[in-house]
Amino acid sequence: MNGIRGAIAVVENNKEDIVESSKLLFSSIIEKNNLEPKKITSVVFTVTHDLTEAFPAKSIRDLGYDYIPVIDTLAPNISSDLNGCIRVLVLYSDKVDVKHVYLHDAKNLRPDR
Repeated sequence: MNGIRGAIAVVENNKEDIVESSKLLFSSIIEKNNLEPKKITSVVFTVTHDLTEAFPAKSIRDLGYDYIPVIDTLAPNISSDLNGCIRVLVLYSDKVDVKHVYLHDAKNLRPDR
């Protein structure tokens, strides 16, 4: 099993931007890692405390992957964190050459990537 991480920032606090940013992040992870969606065992999204208008998990259902278990939760409220940040952990049943995905201002979270 593999865990593939990713993040996107700075997301605006409205339903459309949260869901569309989550779709972009999840789709980018699938594409860059050549994942077969049926082999995704679960997905965990976290959001910063300033994102209150939508659940990122909705993006998975909107993309048609309603068979993937998904949960949303709040990230720790760290004062130096990015605003408008959505993070994700995708658990995948097969081994892959993992490529974590950090989009837009979230690239600053992992300067080593």
